[in-house]
Amino acid sequence: MKNAQCKKSLNKFHEKEIYTIQQFQYRKELTYEWSPIFFEKLGINQWDSFCEKCMMLHSNESKTSWKESKI
Repeated sequence: MKNAQCKKSLNKFHEKEIYTIQQFQYRKELTYEWSPIFFEKLGINQWDSFCEKCMMLHSNESKTSWKESKI
């Protein structure tokens, strides 16, 4: 049963495979307080759903931006 849709790729996927930016609160390197601000600039809120592939893409983008902001 496919009942969720990725905001970025628009692919449908199973509800149990939903990823949101709330997953980023468990990262060691970036602070969670920084992540919602970064994603808000991309038009992404904390309840938007993503597939695993797109979530990894956003994760890498945010890591790169975080590192550049620390320079």
